[in-house]
Amino acid sequence: MNAFVRNLWYMAGWAQDVCEGQMLARTFLGRPWIVLRTHDGSYAMLADRCPHRFVALSKGTRNGDVITCAYHGLGFSAQGRCVHSPFGHETALAASVPTLPVVERWGILWFWPGDPAAADPALIPDFALLDDPKPIARATLRMDVGYELITDNLMDLSHAEFIHRATFGVNGSLMDSGQHRVVSDESGAIWNNWDMTDTQPPEWSRAMLPEGALIDQWLHIRWHAPASMALFIGLAQAGTDRREMVVPPMANPHILTPETPNSTWYFYTSDPGPEAEAFARKVFLEEDEPMVKSAAQGMAGEDFWALKPLILPTDAGAIRARRRLMQLRREEALA
Repeated sequence: MNAFVRNLWYMAGWAQDVCEGQMLARTFLGRPWIVLRTHDGSYAMLADRCPHRFVALSKGTRNGDVITCAYHGLGFSAQGRCVHSPFGHETALAASVPTLPVVERWGILWFWPGDPAAADPALIPDFALLDDPKPIARATLRMDVGYELITDNLMDLSHAEFIHRATFGVNGSLMDSGQHRVVSDESGAIWNNWDMTDTQPPEWSRAMLPEGALIDQWLHIRWHAPASMALFIGLAQAGTDRREMVVPPMANPHILTPETPNSTWYFYTSDPGPEAEAFARKVFLEEDEPMVKSAAQGMAGEDFWALKPLILPTDAGAIRARRRLMQLRREEALA
């Protein structure tokens, strides 16, 4: 069974990453690709491999919308067709490289690696939260671990009590007074929600509150297959029906695209500025990644389900996401 579900929208990168006249080269789902913006403002995605000697096209040059291989000068259009051959040979001009549908939504480039006829942009998960006019930093990390283990981590917010104490300061409220629910909605999303009522505020927020004040806090994360997540966090003064916010509500994308079965592109946003960007990297690379990599090492290449993992109630969101991916893989295998 294929490790990746094909008939879904994946994130290739931020639109801002595709510089005018340049090519963005990345590996997705185990294969190298290039993404470029064409002269009409749309985007194209081509296999990063010349069909002649299999050299990476990204090592070549771009002239308008034509990419010329550095090895023997074959030129390919944004549609993947060979449009120039220094040798003038009909066989060369009949050659092509694979392409994938790619569209831009909310400053995100989405690609569809499955049946092109099924690539309906209406199926792209809603990330209108990125329409917020406040400035944000759009960032990308590469992590040396499979995307499903990172999804497990994100869909189990209880881990914040243990490995994010220094950064988020949840202070035990999530485990002591949190109400946990996992629900689905009409878009096919799985929501993993934690709500804390009349609880002690995190240390960093106490200066913003009257002395002795309690808070209501919520952490809700939404998952769409394969691994497009959005995290919503709120902190309000208790007894105000969530109207008197301590800080503005936070909403951030956490979108994963597998590079290979054992490595992942992680796309997220943070507040702009070196301090906020360093904070985000600390959370992901110094707190999350060591734990997730340790899990991968502990599995030693064995199948997650074959290891018969202990399932805790807090794992419900992550387990439902894993089961949904299993169902999608089965459906594609049968098709």
